[in-house]
Amino acid sequence: METLVLIVHVLLAAGIIALVLLQQGKGAEAGASFGAGASQTVFGSSGSTSFLARITGVLATGLFVTSFLLAMVAKEKADTVGDAGIPAAEVIESRAAEVTEPELPTLEAGKAEPVPESDIPQAN
Repeated sequence: METLVLIVHVLLAAGIIALVLLQQGKGAEAGASFGAGASQTVFGSSGSTSFLARITGVLATGLFVTSFLLAMVAKEKADTVGDAGIPAAEVIESRAAEVTEPELPTLEAGKAEPVPESDIPQAN
C-alpha cells in the first residue's frame, strides 16, 4: 500500500513540474506590459483558467492527498516501533539525564600558573 501511494506521489509531483513548465506566464508577451495582453482574451483581463491550469490544480490536489496518506502511514509505523520494545524519545531523554558527568580534576594549590597583567605578550 505504502509503495503504491509513494509511486503515485512521485508521478504526481513529476506531472506538476511538467505542467508548470509547459504553461505560459501572464506577462510572457512583449505587449503585455503595455496593456495588449488583456485584449487577446475572450473573457476579459482575468480570463478563464486554461486546460493546463485546471489539470495542474487536479494534480496538486492529488499530491496533497498522497502526502496526507504518506504522513498517516509514517505515524502508524512510528507507533508500531514504540510497541515493539524500542524505546521512545522520552525514554531515551530520561536515560540521558541519569548519566552523571565525570568530575574534572582540580589544580593543586601552589602549582597554578601566574596570571599575566595584560593580554599583550611581553618581549624578553
